[in-house]
Amino acid sequence: MVKLLKRMAKLRTLLAIRLGPGAAILPSEVRLIHMDFAMAGKDGHKGSRLFWRKYLPRMKYHNPAVSMTVNGTASLEGPALMTIHFTDPTSVVNVGSAVSSATDSTPSSISVVKPISGHSTIRTETIDMKNRQESEILERLMSITKAKPVNATPEEIDQLKDLEARRILSEKDAKINQIFREKKKRAETIFKQATGELTAKLEG
Repeated sequence: MVKLLKRMAKLRTLLAIRLGPGAAILPSEVRLIHMDFAMAGKDGHKGSRLFWRKYLPRMKYHNPAVSMTVNGTASLEGPALMTIHFTDPTSVVNVGSAVSSATDSTPSSISVVKPISGHSTIRTETIDMKNRQESEILERLMSITKAKPVNATPEEIDQLKDLEARRILSEKDAKINQIFREKKKRAETIFKQATGELTAKLEG
């Protein structure tokens, strides 16, 4: 049972990073995504931080060859910018698949591109992230780069359904256990009160 729970937790974690907003394949000419924003406070920077925490890990997972860097600042008055660096598509070479599926060690159809030495940025695109929600930032990034979203396979859809069914069952079990504990606590309280009253009468 413990091994099964550990396996399900591992699968849940893997599916969470493989699927969802930010899970996308960037074209080979994208070589660097750099973000500048304030690491604390709101004032227009919250969406940038949420994108960094929630979406960027998925994008990095599916694009291990693309550099993704963050410069966290303390200034809320400063800009919140994302800079996308593009290189010449002919300066990269396909080195095969390197990202495993959620169920086994068989490589998926995701290809990794490796820049040829000497490549450089030929153009950049900038996204003003200030006062934008994380979903807006992602939508803009997908549009600029023409990234392709990663969709769940039929097997992964089944796994997600199974995980959801187990989650619902777990919640039901938790509620039943809570009701049982509350009833037990009430019974113990009543027993203590009755015992106390009986002791008082005997002493009297």
